[in-house]
Amino acid sequence: MRGPAVEVLLPGRAATIVYTDGACSGNPGRGGWAWAVPRGRYASGAAEQTTNQRMEIAAVLEAVRALDGPLDVVSDSTYVINCFRDRWWQGWLHNNWSNSQRKPVANRDLWEPLIEIVRHRDIRFRWVKGHSGDPMNDLVDQLAVKACRTQKGQQGEVPDAEIATSGAEEPARAARTSPSGQRRR
Repeated sequence: MRGPAVEVLLPGRAATIVYTDGACSGNPGRGGWAWAVPRGRYASGAAEQTTNQRMEIAAVLEAVRALDGPLDVVSDSTYVINCFRDRWWQGWLHNNWSNSQRKPVANRDLWEPLIEIVRHRDIRFRWVKGHSGDPMNDLVDQLAVKACRTQKGQQGEVPDAEIATSGAEEPARAARTSPSGQRRR
């Protein structure tokens, strides 16, 4: 095993903050996912028969596929955050996609491409409490619920009025993974 990763800060583009959320009516049931960048783009989508956890992962996967460069992913899903903060994914890879109970990892079809992207990009993860008044978290929640209800996705630009700056651009304590898979702060 290699030693700890060394973080070298090079001049360049700052990380893009992206908020993500998933929603489900019934579990399983109809679902929706959404991501949004403060003062930037947003997108949402739907699935007919899914779970809330799948929609939470799908939201992050769609965001990291759509957005280039370093990212700060903000989610109210402890499932998503814990996977990267606690490095569950490293154990899954080491154990050939089995969890700590030696059972197949749930949602592997979504986790696998997401983990592959995270391993090769500068992506941080930060937890935000859901339904706590954070305007951007509330926005992605509304977009995910709408996609769930209508079974239609949408995309566009986040209006300034939607975000009334809740600290979305403030630096926060985040789990960060280097391309080598080592955790960084």
